[in-house]
Amino acid sequence: MAPAGDNARHARSMLHLLKETLDGVQVNPPEVPFAIADLGCSSGSNTIYIVEVIIEHIRERYEASGYKPPEFSAFFSDLPSNDFNTLFQLIPPLASYGGSMEKCLAANGHRSYFAAGVPGSFYRRLFPARSIDVFYSAFSLHWLSQVPESVSEKRSGAYNKGRVFIHGAEEGTTAAYKKQFQADLAEFLRARSHEMKMGGSMFLVCLGRTSADPTDQGGAGLLFGTHFQDAWDDLVQELVLIRLIAAKDGPILATRPASHGIGKAIQGLITREKRDDFNIPIYAPSLQDFEEVVEANGLFTVNKLEVFKGGSPLVVNQPDDPAEVGRALANSCRSVSGVLVDAHIGEWLSEELFSRVESRAASHAEELLEQLHYFSNNQRFRINSDSKVL
Repeated sequence: MAPAGDNARHARSMLHLLKETLDGVQVNPPEVPFAIADLGCSSGSNTIYIVEVIIEHIRERYEASGYKPPEFSAFFSDLPSNDFNTLFQLIPPLASYGGSMEKCLAANGHRSYFAAGVPGSFYRRLFPARSIDVFYSAFSLHWLSQVPESVSEKRSGAYNKGRVFIHGAEEGTTAAYKKQFQADLAEFLRARSHEMKMGGSMFLVCLGRTSADPTDQGGAGLLFGTHFQDAWDDLVQELVLIRLIAAKDGPILATRPASHGIGKAIQGLITREKRDDFNIPIYAPSLQDFEEVVEANGLFTVNKLEVFKGGSPLVVNQPDDPAEVGRALANSCRSVSGVLVDAHIGEWLSEELFSRVESRAASHAEELLEQLHYFSNNQRFRINSDSKVL
């Protein structure tokens, strides 16, 4: 996922597309509660904002039809590791005025909906059958349920040797990623087909690509391509000096470039095998990748499937400052992959890695900014779907 601030900016830029989808949702009698589910939600305020936009738009549709608004429920769902505590602290208190939903909706600083967190993978069932009117998911479906097993197997034709992402990888590697993405998407659609009410709809947005070639991962390739890859290679190739420094609580391992000081010089902070065991579980699909799954799945009809203009994969506040450009890329990479990197090589080496991402990006700032300008115009698409099998 993109950084929370980036996601907020992108999400607000596509509100008109979301409202188009909501206009097609069936309006049931007001006695029937209206349920919304945000799948792959963030832990920031933008998650709450989007739910409130959905509720307000549906409320206006009820009023335009001469109905009183129904009771609303909002379900915030993500993996159990999501920071639900932070999210719940941001949710305003529930308004209560004698059970009148109209007064709840009019109450400033209060929410007009019942809220609940639902931990779990959206590649599995999360809700009772026929319980959700609107599914919303933004910048999550490009995350795979797992790195394809064959990508990490040395004897496999899909082995991603020397790389940590599929941007620029071999055909066998990208084929394995595509297969995993399409299998995951099929499971996602199968689960939602059971959970969605008749007349319900989904609004799905993910990182995408305009190229038919899956080795070109578009904006995702910008984040995890050249500079991120080269930083990993730096950790493998750099000569470093190992010294043991005496400390009160025991010796401390210190490293620095091998040209400085006295100690034992070794090749690399990590082994090639350690690098090759790490892969980013992201796949930016094309429109065709999506269409193939939906058509084969047969559970949904697609109302609209399109690439749309999104924001830049990262924000650079001072584009004339190469150091700022480097920090922006490193921070964006870290916000998306930092937890995975920490788990794989530890926090100290993770610091070393992202420091190298920053310095490499800074030294190629002008080229990076040109790439950012291109990807800000091309690389996101949305799918607006209605359930077919009810």
